[in-house]
Amino acid sequence: MRVKEGFVIRKVAGKYVAVATGQASREFHGMVKLNETGKIIWEGLADGRTIDEIVDVLVERYDVKSDEERTCITDDVQEMIKEMTDAGLLTE
Repeated sequence: MRVKEGFVIRKVAGKYVAVATGQASREFHGMVKLNETGKIIWEGLADGRTIDEIVDVLVERYDVKSDEERTCITDDVQEMIKEMTDAGLLTE
């Protein structure tokens, strides 16, 4: 799963947002606000990383030690992917 072409991330007033450009802006109006974790997930999907690879980045970034914490991160990544899919932001 990947982010559809035509989306870029920008930092605006200290916050990250994803906005549609070009053809994508004809189908998606508005912007997606992202925190630091959301930015990492978005960029991972844009780069074609798997869920496990994205989780690995987050585990390293936040120095996660327990399996329980890793499971929570995996659940959060899957939830964001579901929301992005429902919003029509992802492609196979």
